[in-house]
Amino acid sequence: MTIRRRIGSSDLDVYPLSLGCNTFGWTADEATSHEVLDAYVAAGGNFLDTADGYPAFVPGRPPGLSEEFIGSWLPGRSDRDELVIATKVSRHPDFRGLAPQNVRAAADASLGRMGLDRIDLYYAHYDDPEVPIADIAGAFSGLVDAGKVRWIGISNFSPARIDEWLETATAEGLHEPVALEPHYNLVERDYELAQRPSAQRFGLGVMPYYALARGFLTGKYRPGTEVRSERAGGERARAAGASDYLTPDGIDLLQALDEVAAAHGASVASVSLAWLAAQPTVVAPIASVRLVSQLADLVASVGLELTPDDLDRLSTAGASLDV
Repeated sequence: MTIRRRIGSSDLDVYPLSLGCNTFGWTADEATSHEVLDAYVAAGGNFLDTADGYPAFVPGRPPGLSEEFIGSWLPGRSDRDELVIATKVSRHPDFRGLAPQNVRAAADASLGRMGLDRIDLYYAHYDDPEVPIADIAGAFSGLVDAGKVRWIGISNFSPARIDEWLETATAEGLHEPVALEPHYNLVERDYELAQRPSAQRFGLGVMPYYALARGFLTGKYRPGTEVRSERAGGERARAAGASDYLTPDGIDLLQALDEVAAAHGASVASVSLAWLAAQPTVVAPIASVRLVSQLADLVASVGLELTPDDLDRLSTAGASLDV
């Protein structure tokens, strides 16, 4: 039986590992992206995470390719109703910010690129402080009323703005967000004291991004190890970012991960994701790959049950990093 978890108060039941589609159009071409999607679904996955701007965060890459690759993969799939497709608004060069008219136009553009009549989960990607929360909440709620969006999510908002959105939606009788997508992993723990209280208060399902800390939590970045990849500049940037964690405390954490992984016959990446999936409020960590061969360790995390001692040991070791 395939494992599913419910997102907050929604009716969305998802695989407890979301496939990040940010690599589509960046390090994975269209054919490879389709292969990754096929393999993920064949493994039991049903939860895709993208954004209208991907992969424009990489210089020279056009926005919208990730959604377009999903759109070219979807036709003819008999399991469309089993899939949960999440996308986001605010960073596409043509649709920046969260002004109501922009949110509506961006949603229509995303629907067109993916060939959909509805978006299952639509996130406000980054906050737009110049737009009142009441206007943002009203625009997203209106998309639900129009049948273009099923459920609403929030990403990269401060705790105060998250609380204001939920309180405004309740007071005004608007459709409320059900999901939160924060930056959170074993070594980046600000979420626990910042947004988690809001997620718990409002019953939000949490999908952490950067679940593997720019690759550090795969265990492939070690002192004296040079990682070679066809990603070229993209991989070098990741390696430079991962090197930030290679402090004495970071090396101690790698040792703890190695030992827990060995005890379970698992990979370091699987253990890192299993730790995250076991944390309060977390429904499904988000992780991405550029090749089908990289998917196995991610999927293996779903069936990996860490002991309370494993979880405590890793939590303590991860909390000691100062990054």
